[in-house]
Amino acid sequence: MTDLTGKIAIVTGAGSGIGRASALLFAEKGAKVIAADITDKVNDTAAENPEAITAMTCDAGSEEDVQALVAKALELHGDLHIFFANAGISGGFDGIFDQSVEEWEEILRINLIGPFLAIKHAGKAMADKGHGGSIICTASVAGLRSGAGGPAYTASKAGVVNLVRIGAQQLSGSNIRCNAICPGLIETGMTEFMYKMVRERGLEDKVGQLNPMRRGGEPIEIANAALFLASDDSSYVNGHALVVDGGLSSSHPFSKQKFGETAA
Repeated sequence: MTDLTGKIAIVTGAGSGIGRASALLFAEKGAKVIAADITDKVNDTAAENPEAITAMTCDAGSEEDVQALVAKALELHGDLHIFFANAGISGGFDGIFDQSVEEWEEILRINLIGPFLAIKHAGKAMADKGHGGSIICTASVAGLRSGAGGPAYTASKAGVVNLVRIGAQQLSGSNIRCNAICPGLIETGMTEFMYKMVRERGLEDKVGQLNPMRRGGEPIEIANAALFLASDDSSYVNGHALVVDGGLSSSHPFSKQKFGETAA
């Protein structure tokens, strides 16, 4: 049975969805957790297990905030073993010719610079302690090929996939592992608008129809993957992007596009 007893973890984007499910699961498995989010919903997450979870508001793309997160873990618990850099934004589905530079900058700041900051500051803290650790970054199947998200989102998540490989190499010899998770379609705050739309139209059975499981995923299914990567059960998994998508990326779902049009 996977056990995180004695481990100190940070989870960003913990106010809802995958981050919330992961923070609660890590705590259930024995970890002390700093749950961080840019919204005050993170307080609701902490209230589920106040003995194990401490809430903290944080902009995951701000170096000052990420440094403060790591410092808080060290201040409260004297250590850090796990950092799950999960916070992210979709940025919408506008085509590449309709997005502004400012939109790209913000999406990349949260989705790619955020994980970079986690590796930079959590990696240093873990290395200083000398006991190794696990850094996990949320990527996406959108980062594996086009067609599963907007242009900037897709590019940012492709960056995360390669970032963890770089991180694994840069942390060589420290026993700190650096991995990514590539979720498929998961019901979270980011996809809430889509689930609401299909339910209003009575088309919920169409959700996830392109993957062999014929359904969308749940946050706990990604949290379980994060738990594996956070724990010693994955002690020889490093520099890897773990795909959790119901089999979607095992094939190439086809979407015909023309210049100037955005994929549906």
